[in-house]
Amino acid sequence: MKYTSKPRTYRVKSFGCQMNVYDGERMAELLAAQGITPVPEGEDADLVVLNTCHIREKATEKVYSDIGRLVKAGEEAGRKPMIAVAGCVAQAEGEEIMARAPAVGMVVGPQAYHRLPEMLDRAVKGQRSTDTDMPEDAKFAALPKRRKVAPTAFLTVQEGCDKFCTYCVVPYTRGAEISRPFNDLVEEAAKLVEAGAREITLLGQNVNAWSGEDAKGRAIGLDGLIRELAKLPDLARLRYTTSHPNDVTDGLIAAHGEVDKLMPYLHLPVQSGSDRVLKAMNRSHTAESYLKLLERFREARPDIALSGDFIVGFPGETDAEFEETLSLVDAVGYAQAFSFKYSARPGTPAASMDGHVAKEVMDERLQRLQAALNRDQLAFNQASVGKTCEVLVERKGKLAGQWLGKSPWLQSVFFEGDAAIGDIVRVELAEAGPNSLAGRVLERVSA
Repeated sequence: MKYTSKPRTYRVKSFGCQMNVYDGERMAELLAAQGITPVPEGEDADLVVLNTCHIREKATEKVYSDIGRLVKAGEEAGRKPMIAVAGCVAQAEGEEIMARAPAVGMVVGPQAYHRLPEMLDRAVKGQRSTDTDMPEDAKFAALPKRRKVAPTAFLTVQEGCDKFCTYCVVPYTRGAEISRPFNDLVEEAAKLVEAGAREITLLGQNVNAWSGEDAKGRAIGLDGLIRELAKLPDLARLRYTTSHPNDVTDGLIAAHGEVDKLMPYLHLPVQSGSDRVLKAMNRSHTAESYLKLLERFREARPDIALSGDFIVGFPGETDAEFEETLSLVDAVGYAQAFSFKYSARPGTPAASMDGHVAKEVMDERLQRLQAALNRDQLAFNQASVGKTCEVLVERKGKLAGQWLGKSPWLQSVFFEGDAAIGDIVRVELAEAGPNSLAGRVLERVSA
């Protein structure tokens, strides 16, 4: 595809995890710094960046479908959209995307998107380019300073993974674990707060693997970083995701009981309740060790809301082993959780394992698991009715005069009353549904 002029408008379409959302925001900032204007979803843009995810089955084919839709829409409108493919599919497929999709002008991996402006300059000259290098930590220094943001913001502190779970492509698409420097993170967090963030979520493939040296040269882990960021006077809330059981420390557990700004919410993936399956997945924990970790978090913060990830139908999983997963769910009582059918990712060890589970069996297991998780999520929400808590207002609701925000336990709360985006209001939780709660405003805590 040959282009004749620099694009005037852009849209970044991000798929998958919160890390991708963060990367999409930073790519948008890069493009805005080039004088290109964003357009909302659904409107035509001169440049579309597909920020892809490679975790689920058929992710690659979905990218080609999106490319085809963009090309067709452009032809019908008499225009040629400039298309860039970024993210983990770009990293995994590289030049194959260029070969299969002539409409794509740029393919850039998640560790190289800071070079997007240079690739854009080449695309305008008719030169297609691919960049899937993995320079350690280089992109962050090249990204623009943070500007105006929403009341909630993401901050990537750690990238990559060294765990090599047998089902997962992340080590191959995101590279080895790296931790961003302490001073860089404190500076970026301060900029986010200055730009309007009231809540910051620290991100990483294994976020609690973060380590570094503080301003005094002392070795610290994620808990030390959390304690430092909590000193920012205008920052009201801190969260972090996604954690790995192997990287949980005594200090991190203690922080949940000692740092007021650290919200009472923990996302700690387990994947299965069967020790045999966990071993086959190359997970470093057992069901028992995982449950003991959760007990320790609850001892530190009794009201903590727990979340997890599950995979059903991993190769060789028996009916009895799936029942062990259901037993673990019953034992925990998750406030929220994410569950998926196993999907073979090319190049991962699990893809070549024997005993792949039939699709209809996986479907039935997933339905049963999700029924149990939905039951517990509703029970958690119902148990919240009558409580009073602070809600950070994130946006307007669908109805006139309605607002939507998050409770400390990451529940969506709808309410009406005197408020504005970015306010923290005290709300009495009055009614619970499976995915949200309704509340009554008692007072505005801060604006």
